Amino acid sequence: MHLLQKYLHSFKKLNPNKSKLLGTAPHKPILLISLLQAFTSKVYNSPQIYITPELVSLFKTNWGLLAYTNHNCNFALPFYHLKSSNFWKLIPKHGFEGILQSSSSIGSFSHLNATVEYAEISEELFQLICDKKNNEILKQFLLDEYFPDTQKQFSDSENESAQLLKGFEIKILKETSQEYRAEIQELLEQKNEEEIFLRGAAFKREIPKIYNNTCCISGMRIDATISISMIDACHIIPFSKSYDDTIRNGIALCPNLHRAFDRGLISINKDYSIIVSEVFKEIETAYSIKVFKGKRIMLPKVEIYWPLKENLEWHRENVFKS
Repeated sequence: MHLLQKYLHSFKKLNPNKSKLLGTAPHKPILLISLLQAFTSKVYNSPQIYITPELVSLFKTNWGLLAYTNHNCNFALPFYHLKSSNFWKLIPKHGFEGILQSSSSIGSFSHLNATVEYAEISEELFQLICDKKNNEILKQFLLDEYFPDTQKQFSDSENESAQLLKGFEIKILKETSQEYRAEIQELLEQKNEEEIFLRGAAFKREIPKIYNNTCCISGMRIDATISISMIDACHIIPFSKSYDDTIRNGIALCPNLHRAFDRGLISINKDYSIIVSEVFKEIETAYSIKVFKGKRIMLPKVEIYWPLKENLEWHRENVFKS
């Protein structure tokens, strides 16, 4: 009970920024509420808090349900500024240690993703929130303390968050490249980096599913009892050029062939056979690339999900080292 009281006190002293124009910023309590939900849903099972689609989706959903001010919905702000709390530590990516030690803030989602590997909560808090009863007490305290007038809208939060993610999966499967590209361009104009991240995460999950979690070139497939994947979702035309996460701009590849495809060492012909560049030499082993020359890739069972031939042509003309 003493430990619970300690963290109830910490949650009461989050010190959200206050503005005369906007009022009290709700970012930190909304992120913590979302984190508590993510633990209940088994998104996390350790003190390491990675930036996952589930957590970002919960944050966006809860913002829409709970936030009562005119602040912008910005996931990066609380994820970064909670480091001022005694229970939240940021672990930087290699080479970015100095940025986290500086006094400047990380204000954008892309900047956060580029510099922070994960946040780590204290072992005490981890043990507390893994307990269902204590988790619920902490969550209700945050709702009562910061959102007394809007919490009545919160009851269906997790279902709405799941529907948000499902909606992006449907877009990737159903929309044309042109429709999807127009939506991404609008999101870029709005600087809505969180939604672009969620769409990209849906692409990374849906492409392997469509290919039965199998590399379409090597046939590699690993079924694991833990949540890992050895198959990548690979853009045919890079997202930075195409703004296209739709299913027909993707193929499933194992990591070494993904790199070879991105670097132009291999490509795919209009008949879906593999072509291999002659600009490199390799020692023939079980992992050789050149053994796949002329082999036809494995295609999804549903033809409307097959890679677009014009995308493959773009790759041959702009990436492949002929």
